[in-house]
Amino acid sequence: MPHADFSNFALGISKQDAYRQMHEAMRSLAEAQDNWVCNLANASSLLWHMYHSLGSPSSSVNWAGFYVVDQMDRRQLILGPFHGKVACQTITIGKGACGKVAEEGKTLLLTDIKEFPKHIACDGDSKSEIVTPIKVGTEVVAVIDIDCADLQGFDTTDQDGLERLAEILRDCCDWEDLLPPVSPIAPY
Repeated sequence: MPHADFSNFALGISKQDAYRQMHEAMRSLAEAQDNWVCNLANASSLLWHMYHSLGSPSSSVNWAGFYVVDQMDRRQLILGPFHGKVACQTITIGKGACGKVAEEGKTLLLTDIKEFPKHIACDGDSKSEIVTPIKVGTEVVAVIDIDCADLQGFDTTDQDGLERLAEILRDCCDWEDLLPPVSPIAPY
């Protein structure tokens, strides 16, 4: 099957089935590829096409992508592969939805971003957002960030689907260069 065919989702597919198809496609695409840039690029495309094949509010997703821990400054996230309008290039860990998820290591589902006082508005059209960490062991190496132009754009089906995607990406990518350096143990 040509790689581009993985981006085709049947019209009228249920959200659960769309996530299952996307997970299967991601596993297939990453089968012989462990480069995280390559795999996150394909994942952002799959997410974008999946959401846009679904009904409202999913079809109103206006940004789908990733922020990764910055190798040069581990106190911030740096923009990774995405689909949508241009975005914030860096986000301080602990700031905004992405920074909070990177700091706390758990999914944040915002049905109305105005209710999140520390929201960073990269796109004024966004009204809801979901952010899911990708963790290797206890270390967050990246976050999945999805924005929607509608209020209540995401639900627990999205949370479950993105958390499963995070596990797939954790397992199929070589995250070595994004993990903190291991301090050598001093000899006695």
